[in-house]
Amino acid sequence: MFGYVTANWKELTREQQHRYRSIYCGICRGIRDQSGNTARISLSYDMAFLSCLLMSLYEPEEVSGKNACLIHPVSRRPWVNNHLIRYAADMNVALSYYNCLDDWQDDGKRSAKLLADILGKCLPEIENRYPRQCGAIRTCIEKLSRLEKENCSNPDEPAACFGALMAELFVWQEDLWAPTLRRMGDALGRFIYLQDAALDYRRDQKKGKYNPYLAMGLGEDWQRWEDYLVLTMARCTDYYERLPLVQDKALLDNILYSGVWVNYRGKRKEADQND
Repeated sequence: MFGYVTANWKELTREQQHRYRSIYCGICRGIRDQSGNTARISLSYDMAFLSCLLMSLYEPEEVSGKNACLIHPVSRRPWVNNHLIRYAADMNVALSYYNCLDDWQDDGKRSAKLLADILGKCLPEIENRYPRQCGAIRTCIEKLSRLEKENCSNPDEPAACFGALMAELFVWQEDLWAPTLRRMGDALGRFIYLQDAALDYRRDQKKGKYNPYLAMGLGEDWQRWEDYLVLTMARCTDYYERLPLVQDKALLDNILYSGVWVNYRGKRKEADQND
């Protein structure tokens, strides 16, 4: 359910690509420093968007540099670091832990159990730093699992659950911007869940796995799914535009107005060609 909130790389300028890579590599370094090298396997571009958004809003001082690493041992890669990058790194690990645990419990994936065991060792410290966010992740993942086992036929229920999860992650601190960030995160979380359900429809149907659209008896209907997604993303961008963002605004616009649709458009085109 992760990996959808990414940039449309082809539409980024070279400067924006450099900035995006720097943020991504900064989170990767943050995971390494706070949770260990192995935990970096959980890295997701979704958290690059979150850290970019929060940095644009709060504009903290940044430390930057270039270094080689285990993943890129030859060429030195640019990175940035600050407390919001480190926050995103912690949220990445916490999300991945509960997601892996859910995959292990529901599907018996041994790889998920292995990664959950690795990430689980880091979780107590992250929970101490961010009890509200980690509590929301745990509660929402557990509720999602229950809804799936009940074969919930109302897509709004699991989508709202994942929205509540993302809402808490978007709020780094309780302040003037918290209500807007919560509403934006809630809408984006719903969008992610509904897009995931659409993209996995055929696979879930083939494997007999839970999918809210299958549970409600809905056949494959890309136009209807897109209507849901457009409405949900419109709500997300409405709150997004209320935030006083200047730094990296063009990069954030690329992600929310274009990048989040790349996977969906590609999958729909593929489905149309195969029909």
